[in-house]
Amino acid sequence: MINIGSYQLAGRAVLAPMAGVTDFPFRQVCRRLGASMVTAEMSASNPALRNTRKSQLRLTNPDDAEPRTIQIVGTEPLQMAAAAQYQVEFGAQIVDINMGCPAKKVCKKLAGSALMKDTGLVREILTAVVNSVNVPVTLKIRTGWDPASRNAVEIAKMAEDLGIQSLAVHGRTRACRFHGLAEYDTIGEVVQAVNIPVFANGDICSATKAKTVLDYTGADGVMIGRGAQGRPWIFSEINDLLNNKIATSEFFTAKSLNLNYTRNQEQLIMDHLLHIHDYYGDVDRGNNNDQRPTRVETALKSEDCKKNRNTEKYTELAVRISRKHICWYFEQMIQTLVDQYNKTDLSLMESRGLEQEVNRRIVSIKTAKKQFNQLSSCTAQLEHVKHFFGELQTTGDIAA
Repeated sequence: MINIGSYQLAGRAVLAPMAGVTDFPFRQVCRRLGASMVTAEMSASNPALRNTRKSQLRLTNPDDAEPRTIQIVGTEPLQMAAAAQYQVEFGAQIVDINMGCPAKKVCKKLAGSALMKDTGLVREILTAVVNSVNVPVTLKIRTGWDPASRNAVEIAKMAEDLGIQSLAVHGRTRACRFHGLAEYDTIGEVVQAVNIPVFANGDICSATKAKTVLDYTGADGVMIGRGAQGRPWIFSEINDLLNNKIATSEFFTAKSLNLNYTRNQEQLIMDHLLHIHDYYGDVDRGNNNDQRPTRVETALKSEDCKKNRNTEKYTELAVRISRKHICWYFEQMIQTLVDQYNKTDLSLMESRGLEQEVNRRIVSIKTAKKQFNQLSSCTAQLEHVKHFFGELQTTGDIAA
């Protein structure tokens, strides 16, 4: 078991915080599918931004499964300390510090992974945050600023000495952004250098890869980011593999190329879509009897958002968020079709026929994705996904 302060995690796979991705509905889905910890989206430490709609939506939710974790980002030690206190007041039980984000708009302010260039400032920030709250503080870093200056081990040792309770290490430098392949040697060196839990992160997009990385680095756990987009069941797949169980959440069968998703997965995707609509203040379906303001409605009351209320309607926001997540599911279906076809051992004649059918399926899914992206109401989105699944059920086994 992995312990972070007084919290004990039930598994070894956790969800990485991702701005614009790990909102409350997605965190709920990942927890439901076996993520042992999920982290709310990166929140700016600048107090001037606290009442914006974006910041309000990124607060931890009281319905989040414990431990409720939030990530903060910034470059001023006192602001970061105040931000940690603010997040704890709003329910955060673990505060994570971002020193791993490679985004230009973050790094140009010398925040995120840019901080790894200045170990003195890193020390000041870690000290200030750890001393400001009575909850565990964790840290996410990269292997360094660039390949010539990998200092993750130095920062990891410093972090442990200053009271950081766990580390997540992405196997790239800031200069690498998300290009090339993640390297895990540095993560292994960090594991050997500290006595606190270390999560390996970067290019982990399957249960097999998760086990390989765990075995290679000796890390306590894996942190899944982009690998969970459109495939949140990756957590249950990892748990099954690590616990020597037969995988129960395959979206396609390995024996054939039947789109043999389970009823549970169909329902999961529909539930995810409905939850997005509800959470972001869906008023399109008109069946919400609860008259209490939604989180979005509360956020929109802030002064800086009032001027946008005419253009940023609740349903429009729900529709836009839904497009992103549901289209990831479509993309995952296509990728899995391709992967399964490449693994299928068939004669040349059978292969040719199957290839044509796979291509037809891919075109069909791409068309459904394109159509979904053009829909402008929650009702239309729901009907489209229902219709897609209905057609999927009647198509049958394309390898038969």
